[in-house]
Amino acid sequence: MATSSASARAPACRAARTSQRNSRIACNAAAPQPCRKQLATAVSLAGTLSAGPALAATETMGQLADAGSLSLALGGGAAIAALGAALVITDPQKRRAQQMQEAGGNELEAVKKYFDTAGFERWNKIYGETDEVNKVQLDIRNGHAQTVEKVLRWLDEEGGVQGTTICDAGCGTGSLAIPLALRGATVSASDISSAMAGEAARRYDAAVAAGATPPKVAPKFETMDLESCSGRYHTVCCLDVMIHYPQDKVDGMVAHLASLAEERLIISFAPNTLAYSILKRIGELFPGPSKATRAYLHKEDDVEAALARAGFKVTKREMTATQFYFSRLLEAERV
Repeated sequence: MATSSASARAPACRAARTSQRNSRIACNAAAPQPCRKQLATAVSLAGTLSAGPALAATETMGQLADAGSLSLALGGGAAIAALGAALVITDPQKRRAQQMQEAGGNELEAVKKYFDTAGFERWNKIYGETDEVNKVQLDIRNGHAQTVEKVLRWLDEEGGVQGTTICDAGCGTGSLAIPLALRGATVSASDISSAMAGEAARRYDAAVAAGATPPKVAPKFETMDLESCSGRYHTVCCLDVMIHYPQDKVDGMVAHLASLAEERLIISFAPNTLAYSILKRIGELFPGPSKATRAYLHKEDDVEAALARAGFKVTKREMTATQFYFSRLLEAERV
């Protein structure tokens, strides 16, 4: 009787395994090429944690991320189930609500507080030159540097920036504003975080002290949010800032930045695709206070539509995708 029952179950088991394999193949095929490795890594990681409670899983994943060691093989259906369970049980919305409550319900204030405290320590290290970064942080540093290099290459190909007025909104530690100034642009740089803007000014002064040729007009580094930026500039840049704005706020943000730009607007954002949405949600499993505020992904069509409404047409676009950093870069010109 047992032999007969086992024989009956065998075809069903083989069919189930085939279905799981096909599901994995379909998932990989649907994901953009740069994401497939990350998705495989993430699903596998969840599978290794499926036997333990959710809290232990979250702690283990956080430790692995901090160690920069996310290199396991692709798991099966149980791994996908474990990943889904972990995403639900950890409930990142509770952490976000707590962040908002601590900032009096003001999301911009929550972002400012983050980048003036633990966030500044983390991102100053990532965007610096110290060796005290793990593999994940180093990968993010390299990815951001690639985006900056693409912007500089575009501007060089279009005749350079000597004497060009440029607003760098959300300048961070000056990774774009400083090389623009040293190329001769008249730069007005700002950041919502006084710690970030101050560090950008310090790095510029250090570069000049080390022998870099200063521009005719020294760059300005000020503390203000995007909505407070004013004036008129030939070019307005805003890199890796939109991730802090939901789509309804992004429409207004694009319109405001466009109102400052006479000729050219260069922006970058984390694209909203299925694969990247999964990666973002996995990242929310790492709840350390220095990790992140709210993070928003945006559909490229929505951003391009906002640019069109503001009177700009996209003329160039590129994608930067490393293992842990992904950013869509657009250049738009006034029409």
